[in-house]
Amino acid sequence: MCDTNNTNAIGLAARIPALFISITLLCPLILNSTGAQLEAPTARQPVIEEYHGVKVIDEYRWLENAADPAVHDWTARQNARTRAWLDKSPIRNALAAELQELYEESSASYSGMTVRGDKVFMLRLRPPAQQPSLLAFSSVTNLNSRVRVVDPNKLDTNGVTAIDWYVPSVDGRRVAVSLSRNGSEDGALHFFDTSNGKELAEEIPRVQYPTGGGSAAWNADGAGVFYTRYPHPGERPEEDLHFFQQVWFHKLGAPVSQDTCELSEGLPRIAEIGLSSSEDGRHILASVANGDGGDFAHWLRSPSGQWRQITKFEDGIKAVAFGRDGMLYILSRQNAPLGKILRLPLDAPALANAALFVKESDAVIQGFASSPTGLFVHDLVGGPSRVRFFDLKGRHKTDVPLPPVSTVGEMDVLNDGQLLFKNVSYTRPFAWLLFNPTTKRTAPTALVGSSPVDFSDVEVIRETARSKDGTRVPMNIIRRKGVKLDGNNPTVLYGYGGYGVSLVPGFDFTRRLWLDAGGVLAIANLRGGGEFGEAWHKAGNLTLKQNVFDDFIACAEWLINNRYTSNEKLAIEGRSNGGLLVGAALTQRPDLFRAVVSGVGIYDMLRVETDPNGVFNVTEFGSVKDKAQFEALFAYSPYHRVKDGTAYPSVLLTTGENDGRVNPSNSRKMAACLQAATISHRPILLRTSAGAGHGIGSSMRERIAEKADALAFLIGELGADTSRWDK
Repeated sequence: MCDTNNTNAIGLAARIPALFISITLLCPLILNSTGAQLEAPTARQPVIEEYHGVKVIDEYRWLENAADPAVHDWTARQNARTRAWLDKSPIRNALAAELQELYEESSASYSGMTVRGDKVFMLRLRPPAQQPSLLAFSSVTNLNSRVRVVDPNKLDTNGVTAIDWYVPSVDGRRVAVSLSRNGSEDGALHFFDTSNGKELAEEIPRVQYPTGGGSAAWNADGAGVFYTRYPHPGERPEEDLHFFQQVWFHKLGAPVSQDTCELSEGLPRIAEIGLSSSEDGRHILASVANGDGGDFAHWLRSPSGQWRQITKFEDGIKAVAFGRDGMLYILSRQNAPLGKILRLPLDAPALANAALFVKESDAVIQGFASSPTGLFVHDLVGGPSRVRFFDLKGRHKTDVPLPPVSTVGEMDVLNDGQLLFKNVSYTRPFAWLLFNPTTKRTAPTALVGSSPVDFSDVEVIRETARSKDGTRVPMNIIRRKGVKLDGNNPTVLYGYGGYGVSLVPGFDFTRRLWLDAGGVLAIANLRGGGEFGEAWHKAGNLTLKQNVFDDFIACAEWLINNRYTSNEKLAIEGRSNGGLLVGAALTQRPDLFRAVVSGVGIYDMLRVETDPNGVFNVTEFGSVKDKAQFEALFAYSPYHRVKDGTAYPSVLLTTGENDGRVNPSNSRKMAACLQAATISHRPILLRTSAGAGHGIGSSMRERIAEKADALAFLIGELGADTSRWDK
């Protein structure tokens, strides 16, 4: 009866069911004739809330209380049921073993690059290590020049301590590192000497949390650090302890109790602060996001110690960064939805003094990197990357040569003016490359990835679906060459569609397993993302969020109509905001899909803002406090759109107990609701990991186990080819 609380969100006609079903005792697991575990209906304990005159019933509110022993017991039973179902798969263990082998055979990966002085810092992950380590390179063309600065695998042999982020000092001699455990992203700041990895005997708590993230920036002489700080217990009410992020300063060697507050005036409750320092460390920049909706304000600290606000949330400024020419460079979308770049003198830091440096073009400006002789500008051309170089007078001098349909994931400029960047495609692993703007030549570095499997028989096709309102929605389809379009290919459609996040080309060698099972993968560039600029993002957020789901459904229908697959061979997959996406598609068009895999998803859109991190998402999703936004939220909220007596597809919901970004109760409630409502006799499974959070900081073994479960589920439910693993 999950649909008994549903009402027409447009008409706002409240409807209360004649009968409430309340089961106060949890029923034991029962085995059917095939040995599969069946769960008796989860207890319904209705709670009624009224929003703008609409009475809404929440029958599984009790599953929100993770501290309740009954919830713990229910979760354990669900895990046992899920484990019994997945472990019946004849290929699950073979998939896990092959994934483990592939990871161990894969080359080391390098990410999170920062240039400081004559050092290049990077995070390196090489299985069987469970977590990435922090390295410092004297030369990116010589692997022997590296020094291991921080290795979380040695700090914690269980592999559950992770680096949230790191910041080297201006001279590169020391590094500040946020460390957290069990995927919690609840980090404390530690300090290390980069020459030998020795840890300094001090620690700053409460610098990082999933709500507003965290950041730090060093002062000029490396004697102290500016850092983000959440309120300590007793400073604010308990419900505010993961809000009101501020900027504080710590002097190395001094007690943390003597740290001083640097910036708090004018910051919103849902501030998300990113700190950076100028090349000489004399200026500090604070970039402040107003939650997750994409609006930013910026404060600049002068060498005298005075903070000055230089942009406001309404200015349309998306990024500000220090140049190497005594200037600030500004990415603006004000009257330029695809982006333009302004330049502002550091000694006159008022937005009114900014001059146009790079005008808006036909591509979306993603970011930029300053060099001693100019500016590298990273563009997004509907998904693939383009990098242009402008001299200090703003003249376009050259483009960086890139392989077709590839992505520049990170870039920064070395002291000699060369651009160091990471390039990757769907079929080719990463390569860190150097581009010289003087010679206009690209050279390899020693940081080049290799794949443990071959993708030479794989191709990527760019297709376009037409959404409900006529909008053209691109898809990248990854398939083996020569695939037959006979409507019989097991196909997974993946999407995200939110926060202005762009789904760009990226390499994942584990896709080989799906392709070898005869599978096809389609990745949709939906509204709500940033592939086509700020207008594309805004067309899929707040009260326009339904556009995202319409786009996704249109892509699914295109795949069926063009004979890639059929309803019985099509699955959808997404994570986090993408979990909301597939939850909405699942409940709006249950007839369209055979299977659904949803990770750490958001499903109860009326309760999102009751969680600390949910408040930060109000600027993206909207608030139930606003009547129009409530109507939109309630109209698509997956949890509230589940209808009794519906034949739902097979569903695998995954979550982590330590998730501070999306409350795991979303998955618990959605699982209970779907299990009670479906009449298809297909599995509705909930997988909860005690050693994970939102996925960030998860150990290698946790990632492999979840991937193996999802693959076994999809291959089994879509009837994919298992001959490779049948032994």
